[in-house]
Amino acid sequence: MKNDYYYLVMKEQRNIRLIGFLPTIGIILFIGLFVYSSFLYPGGSQVNLESVGFDWVNNYWCNLMNERAMNNMINPARPFAIAAMFVLCLSLMLFFIQFAGNFTKNPIWKIIILIFGILSMVSAFLMFTEFHDLMTTLSSIFGVLVVLGIIWEIYQSNMTNYKIGGIICIALLGLNNYIYYSQQFILFLPLLQKLTFALVLGWIIGLNFKMMRKNKSQISLK
Repeated sequence: MKNDYYYLVMKEQRNIRLIGFLPTIGIILFIGLFVYSSFLYPGGSQVNLESVGFDWVNNYWCNLMNERAMNNMINPARPFAIAAMFVLCLSLMLFFIQFAGNFTKNPIWKIIILIFGILSMVSAFLMFTEFHDLMTTLSSIFGVLVVLGIIWEIYQSNMTNYKIGGIICIALLGLNNYIYYSQQFILFLPLLQKLTFALVLGWIIGLNFKMMRKNKSQISLK
């Protein structure tokens, strides 16, 4: 009887850990789909419409989701890029829900992270539609509020590295938006976009592991 109870407890803990790590698993899957779709992109970039393939320095992530590539050829990367975006948005949405539920103490920030996290990801997913510019703006505004909420909660803890990481993420998101709307230094935006992607997603993966360690220690105390 005791062994059965121990087995059930261990099984429950494994299931909780698996669900908890779904955001990280989703981000890894997104990266795989992103890279795969980049191999399918016919060509064309903001600096050379006749270039062949996806240029990691001069092509935007959104180019992969367009019906036609910038060289005006039909874009076979589109369905895989949209699938990648769906996986990413779903994964980050789950992360925001988990963070708000398990890590956030302030009730106001909990609501902000939860609601605006979901709205940000819904807007981000719809960037492949004709409302790209509007969805980009909405996703950026909602996303900054979410990151500010997360940083505020982290600020109350002793996670210094994550505090610094969050501030860097906010600065990069702000710089991306400044370049996008001002059109100054626009040639650097595609590369900056990918660097921002990498740093923000790395920061979130780190927080996901930190959250799971906290949950594991809480379960062990029960």
